[in-house]
Amino acid sequence: MTNQPDGVANMKVSEILQVKGEILYTVTPDMPLMQAAATMAEKDIGSLVVMEFGDLVGMLTFREVIKELHAQGGAIGNGTVRKVMDDSPITVTPDTEVNEVRRIMLEKHARYLPVMNARTLLGVISFYDVAKAVLEAQQFENRMLKAYIRDWPAEQAAED
Repeated sequence: MTNQPDGVANMKVSEILQVKGEILYTVTPDMPLMQAAATMAEKDIGSLVVMEFGDLVGMLTFREVIKELHAQGGAIGNGTVRKVMDDSPITVTPDTEVNEVRRIMLEKHARYLPVMNARTLLGVISFYDVAKAVLEAQQFENRMLKAYIRDWPAEQAAED
């Protein structure tokens, strides 16, 4: 078993999405890769969800863009998102526990995971989002423990 506090161990993806907010950037597979890369740079984001006819069909991350730059000798060229996207991204659900998400991200080297409820895209969580949520949960639990210890009843402390 892990020695994580219960709050972190039981945290779900839905809790991360609530804190993260609603902003989600999507592209179509037929969008020029140059335009998608420009969007990523302008918005300072590391991934774009690729949607076609209302369905998730892929993910485009900075990893795919860099691989294409390398393959093309430093130029993106005139290719489309479809040519370089990950067409079978790993997904999670809102009920997936954070420890499972961390395991998936580490084992699969995935920095971005789409969150799906059946066929509906709810958002994307990043390695950063997960790390931030875990850190904040641990800090909250530490504050609660310190407050509990500070407010320990004097007579009970004498008995122990």
